[in-house]
Amino acid sequence: MGLRHLVTQGCIFDQDLLYDKFPNELLPFDYDAYFSNRTTFEMVTTNCLTGGAMYLTEKKNKQRALDVVRASSSLPFVSKIVEVDGIPMLDGGIVDSIPVQRAIDTGHDFNVVVMTRNYGFRATGKDHKIPNFIYKKYPRLRVALSRRLEVYNAQLQLAEDLEREGRIVCIRPQRPMDVGRIEKDTNKLEKLYEEGFEEGEKFIANLNAGMYVRK
Repeated sequence: MGLRHLVTQGCIFDQDLLYDKFPNELLPFDYDAYFSNRTTFEMVTTNCLTGGAMYLTEKKNKQRALDVVRASSSLPFVSKIVEVDGIPMLDGGIVDSIPVQRAIDTGHDFNVVVMTRNYGFRATGKDHKIPNFIYKKYPRLRVALSRRLEVYNAQLQLAEDLEREGRIVCIRPQRPMDVGRIEKDTNKLEKLYEEGFEEGEKFIANLNAGMYVRK
């Protein structure tokens, strides 16, 4: 991660490492198992033309699957726009950070939502209008970016409401997270990982004990 990658690759992260060396060499991804699995796996992107969310899946083409992954994780301002099927896209978190409503709308009546923040967290700060010279070709994207915090906080509220109603189960940190978006402190990252693992084990134990009633 660094400005050198932003200059040479158009992204603050090392895309060659993330989307080539890792899945193809260092930690080879089992594409055959993924493609043959009957489970639907959707990835969320933001359509830069419409400013809306797109929910994409790919179970045949290796390169398109990687392109969707890259688009889905391309943060605005510090990553270049990625084209998939000829459509310019960026990180889906711009417009749908917690796509639980998407899961409900597609017919899933029991949903598990993995949160990155503790209960009651809300993003602070204010949304700001994006100047016209930024993403000049994509006015709808600018609108979406100008409402980012508002939309995210509304989704946090929705998740908490659905949780109280017993319609979803949330796996989340139990205390405020001490890890930044581009954290480099491996001790902090490992501590958060261990907490997530423990919360996941609690969920499995409760699930096996029949504590979650599907409505």
